[in-house]
Amino acid sequence: MKSRSVTVGLLVLLLSACSSSPKTSYYTLSAAPAPSAPVTSTGTSVIVGPVSLPESVDQALLVVQNGNNQVSMSEFHRWAGSLKGDISRVIAANLANDLGTTRVWSYAQSMQTKADYQVLIDVQSFDARLGEVVVLDVLWTIRPSASPAASVTPAKAGGKPAETTPLASPVLPRSGRTLVREAVSGAGYEPLVAAQSRALMQVSADIARAIR
Repeated sequence: MKSRSVTVGLLVLLLSACSSSPKTSYYTLSAAPAPSAPVTSTGTSVIVGPVSLPESVDQALLVVQNGNNQVSMSEFHRWAGSLKGDISRVIAANLANDLGTTRVWSYAQSMQTKADYQVLIDVQSFDARLGEVVVLDVLWTIRPSASPAASVTPAKAGGKPAETTPLASPVLPRSGRTLVREAVSGAGYEPLVAAQSRALMQVSADIARAIR
């Protein structure tokens, strides 16, 4: 009987431990609220991405800094999807708001292949400290679509040679760098992700100014 009681007690402890395991939380970055001003379906078109990330943060788990040379990842705090895809989606949504157009797409989530501009995002660092600060360092390049060749006017009657009309000089890519330090307004992971979202708004604003 004593052995049976011990076995039952161990089972109860195991079941209790399982029932008290932390619940996994999933997070997603958010874009700025849509403006009250109307947006148009015409105007400049933009594709955002691809996005490159350091391998240290390109993880399913949220990565936080504990010190200058130490990071930690929590099994119970995860991104809801791809972090690269999330960054591309959020910057695209922010640019649509800033430029006042619906013609902005995420490279990771759209079948669109042609646009006036493609924005390449190279994240140098995406550091985060719980309850403290988010540091986001991004190199971005705005690449215009290829310019067409010069137009040619057919030869006229009388043997006059065909005329070539040069088009305007092609627009060269524009590059920039945005470094953001955004305070985290609260403890825990949700305020941290909110601060990361705000930092991306500043990146988007710099890109929008360059496109204009």
